[in-house]
Amino acid sequence: MTALHPAPVSPHVTASASVRPTSRSEFDADTVLSGLSPADLRHLDVPALERLAGQIRSFLVRAIAANGGHLGSNLGVVELTLALHRVFESPRDKIIWDTGHQTYVHKIVTGRADAFGGLRRRAGLSGYANRTESPHDLVENSHASTALSYAYGLARARELRGETHHVLAVVGDGALTGGLTYEALNNIGAQGARVLMVLNDNGRSYAPTVSRLTTAAPHAHSMAPRAFFEALGISYLGPVDGHDLRALDASLRDAAACTGPVVLHVHTVKGRGYLPAERDTEKCLHDIGPFDPASGRPLRRASTSRTYTEAFEAALLREAASHPELVAITAAMPGSCGLLEFARRYPDRFIDVGIAEQHAVTAAAGLAMAGLRPLVTVYSTFLNRAWDQLYCDVGLHRLPVIFCIDRAGITGDDGPSHNGVLDLALLTKVPGMTVLAPSSYEEVRVMLAEAIDTLTGPVAIRWPKTEARRSSLTGSGLSARRVIRGNRACLLGFGKMVETCERAAQILRRDGIEVTVWDGRVAAPLDPLMLDDALEHPVVVTVEDGIVEGGVGSSVASAIRVRAGAGPLPTLASYGLPLAYFAPGTASDILASLGLDENQLAEKVRCLFSPPVTA
Repeated sequence: MTALHPAPVSPHVTASASVRPTSRSEFDADTVLSGLSPADLRHLDVPALERLAGQIRSFLVRAIAANGGHLGSNLGVVELTLALHRVFESPRDKIIWDTGHQTYVHKIVTGRADAFGGLRRRAGLSGYANRTESPHDLVENSHASTALSYAYGLARARELRGETHHVLAVVGDGALTGGLTYEALNNIGAQGARVLMVLNDNGRSYAPTVSRLTTAAPHAHSMAPRAFFEALGISYLGPVDGHDLRALDASLRDAAACTGPVVLHVHTVKGRGYLPAERDTEKCLHDIGPFDPASGRPLRRASTSRTYTEAFEAALLREAASHPELVAITAAMPGSCGLLEFARRYPDRFIDVGIAEQHAVTAAAGLAMAGLRPLVTVYSTFLNRAWDQLYCDVGLHRLPVIFCIDRAGITGDDGPSHNGVLDLALLTKVPGMTVLAPSSYEEVRVMLAEAIDTLTGPVAIRWPKTEARRSSLTGSGLSARRVIRGNRACLLGFGKMVETCERAAQILRRDGIEVTVWDGRVAAPLDPLMLDDALEHPVVVTVEDGIVEGGVGSSVASAIRVRAGAGPLPTLASYGLPLAYFAPGTASDILASLGLDENQLAEKVRCLFSPPVTA
């Protein structure tokens, strides 16, 4: 490989190093980055690599400004990615990224710059590493703290097969807060597995990292990471400036020469080179929708509607003022889950556990045992990681923990790993768990108040990523709410799908078909009055935005069969999501592709009549 020529790389970000508004052609992947390969990097000296790093940052800003995506984390790993691909020979050498949102530069370096126009779009480039895109992408890895376990397995397989390639895990200091990482480190060190861990330490996950192992944060603790890793039997190198190409090259080669497990500690700056990201104190523009590249400001939403997350934030602040026993817990996502203002007003009642969902849930159980009312705020997809803790540590003890579940249902653009499709099916199987699904902004406030004031066991309130419609009509208690009265069929909608049911009912009414629509509100326990009313209709349809197999529709069908006994049974149909992984796209497009928009729902209902009714 070509040696690096000496050239200083400033560890400080300056205005001159920042991305400036430029002409469209300067960002054109065809003229700058198209077809770039790892082999190309090995023929460049430091000045050329620095120029390339600047071009990549400019391209990233423009590409992500158009479609949205993960910006800050990728701006911070430009030099590190270039150095990794110079020193190691991917895909022969295995590079695993933890977490996979920091792979945009990796994608550019491995020849995919031309595909960034379709970033996070249907049939476009994934926002994470993706095995179907390139042999350089080993795992999808969009959930944190998994890379070292993958790496351990790959390293053991390499030894058993008598191979000699390198196995690397690029692990962010945020991912290092997850328990799975420590399980893997213990195993790697105890067995001397030849794994190279690059600790990408920028002092942050979304929020500042909750850890004494980060030394990049402004107020880092004094604990020496060297002592920690070496106690586990893992050699320690660093820390090294993650924006100094020459230092990175030398350090990576030293690490590669080690015959046992080794960690190379690298300091990077999240958002480096783009001042709006560096100045974003919340999350360094970690993830962002379409924005103005000149200012970094998000493009104004076409709609003035508020989101369900904003509804929760307002409702929580209202309840917190009169309930000093409320404690809010997040797994490293205070901003995304609507907790920033709560944390500012009530710092002693706010807990960020890092990327540690299992710990968050069992810690909440402990708080509840001591008489407090903990709220675990978490994305639906990340709650999957704490299922055992929810079921046994909270559910078995019937503890009054409130799970505030964001991004439930189809989220869309982040791809299959971020869709919250399992929560309804799983949560409704926890004995004693109350599961609430608001269908409007106002219902979030009503349901949170109900959970705090009257419910004594575990409660889950789940809502989607989409904007929340406004409604002056809300339900109460554990009752469902009848929205439309008809006689030909009964539609039971849950959460955001209530609006789809209402629109389908309007379509059917134009054809002379009058149907009843219920806002189910409570997925568990089901409202007996709603079930009794449904039984009076010849056709009963449930609609949900979770997996249909084992979902709320299954519970409704079972309950109606029991109620019917030996009497006549209505035609029962449950509509929801199939057991599948869904490619990126907008939530509405994905639901429509699955037959879950109002027009297709209306047609499904017509087909349930005997004989079918045509429009």
